[in-house]
Amino acid sequence: MDRYSFSLTTFAPNGKLLQIEHALAAVGNGSTSVGIKAANGVVIATEKKAGSSLIDVSSLEHMVMVCESIGMVYSGMGPDFRVLVNSARKAAQKYRRIYMEDPPVRILVKELASIMQEFTQSGGVRPFGVSLLIAGVDDRGPNLYQVDPSGSYFPWKATAIGKNMVNSKTFLEKRFDNDIDLEDAVYTAILTLKEGFEGQMTEQSIDVGVITTIPTTQADGKQKPPRFQRLSPAEIKDYLSNVA
Repeated sequence: MDRYSFSLTTFAPNGKLLQIEHALAAVGNGSTSVGIKAANGVVIATEKKAGSSLIDVSSLEHMVMVCESIGMVYSGMGPDFRVLVNSARKAAQKYRRIYMEDPPVRILVKELASIMQEFTQSGGVRPFGVSLLIAGVDDRGPNLYQVDPSGSYFPWKATAIGKNMVNSKTFLEKRFDNDIDLEDAVYTAILTLKEGFEGQMTEQSIDVGVITTIPTTQADGKQKPPRFQRLSPAEIKDYLSNVA
């Protein structure tokens, strides 16, 4: 079967594309990331570990805002994630230019999944070595999707990807509730990461992003639509101080 593992476009006798299996292994070696869809929003969180104590951790970007209503996080290979971030932002801007609003989450997910799938059947390329968790709010309410290197995508209530995926999912299955609110979801996400975290967890070693379905009221009385935001180190520190 090894002779099939070097070809992306040739199926092995067991029906698998082995390069995709290898891409999933790259995801499994990446930092653990968690996503939880609450009743009033979505939270995504990830470990933010540096390979050396000499690296400036604040420069590491595992989580990004794609557009105001959508954010995403990855597990796997960082350079591949950067390429997909650029594609996602271009797709979001293209949609906004036509329709004057951010794209629905499922539309952006389909766009990214199509790009990732194209890289599983083209010569001279390899699959992306990342899985994505995409969180956002649209007319359907809060949304959480996972996109894998094969181009498959799934909506989730709560899920985890990366190195500690299995244990994290088991933990989420015990803790998740359909009526969970966003505040509790943040605590649950942090506790899930803490389950398999090596060393001491600090505000510098994790990244947390949230988006709520509740619009914010501005000083002039106008309502501002929901906006994805990454929590500051100070906010994360407050949450950590309340986690048992």
